[in-house]
Amino acid sequence: MQVVARLHAVGDLRVEESAGPPAPLAGWSTVAVTSVGLCGSDLHWFADGGTGEVSIDAPVVPGHELAGVALDGPYAGRRVAVDPAIPCGRCESCRAGHANLCPEVRFAGHQDLDGGLQERLLWPDELLVPLPDSLSDDAGALLEPLGVAIHAVKHAHVRPGHDVLVVGAGPLGVLAGAVARRAGAARVLVSEPLEHRRLTALRFGADAAWAPDSVQDEVMRATAGRGVDVVVEMAGTDDAIATAVMCARPGARVALGGIPSTPQSAFPAAAARRKGLTFAMVRRMHDTYAQAVELATTGIDLDGLVSDRFPLGRSPEAFEHAVGRTGDKTVIVVSRS
Repeated sequence: MQVVARLHAVGDLRVEESAGPPAPLAGWSTVAVTSVGLCGSDLHWFADGGTGEVSIDAPVVPGHELAGVALDGPYAGRRVAVDPAIPCGRCESCRAGHANLCPEVRFAGHQDLDGGLQERLLWPDELLVPLPDSLSDDAGALLEPLGVAIHAVKHAHVRPGHDVLVVGAGPLGVLAGAVARRAGAARVLVSEPLEHRRLTALRFGADAAWAPDSVQDEVMRATAGRGVDVVVEMAGTDDAIATAVMCARPGARVALGGIPSTPQSAFPAAAARRKGLTFAMVRRMHDTYAQAVELATTGIDLDGLVSDRFPLGRSPEAFEHAVGRTGDKTVIVVSRS
């Protein structure tokens, strides 16, 4: 038996005992989970019952930002980050090298695949990433959102010298700004309603951060009326998409990475058409762990993004706290390596 935190319904997260993982299979390892970061999508599941068109159909153990210690297999005794997506490997997308677009992907903490809020889990060896000694367990868990930020900036086509606007300075937006800076952005500007998150964005290298009600005027003032070259949207709301459209220059590229709580989004289509904007949809990440490790060990301080930590037994409290967005990244400590 082991302790898990299982989501049964909206707002109903229970810490309970459950059977442990099955015996290891060929090509799979048992991982003792150490740290789990709470993602915005986890909070949507907890507060809204789903993300987009996907909803809670059965109880599930949440958590897809995770690290642990391999107890067996090729990495036995080593600390590892866990890539949460298990693609089918057979479909057209997988065979074309786009496993992040696999329609049959199984994802930790979604539908029938329990995630990281349990003491031990079984996971494919090929999806375990050994951690260097310089990265903490918490940082290992946050390699996943850093990987999503890397993928978003890549899809946004950020180039040296670009002015970049990040809309939404939750942890993903903060990391996207930091990655854009490393990609050569001349200026990283931020739109975010919460003051403490604007300050976090500045601490992670943004040049300026404004509240949404003033951001369009401020961006136009900063760019002499031109608008930004690239927008990375990480809020998942119609207002955020509208901000992206209004602040982009003609011909700009907008990467939509925010996860909405409803199946449909709306945006100012007339303005987007007049500007000839290109929209790119960001789907999780793709082969980014190696680059995430490199960035996390050479200047992007993942530990500095963690504002709150809770033990596994206080998982319901951790979710309630994180939904309030009074901090930055909330981490649940399952165990310590």
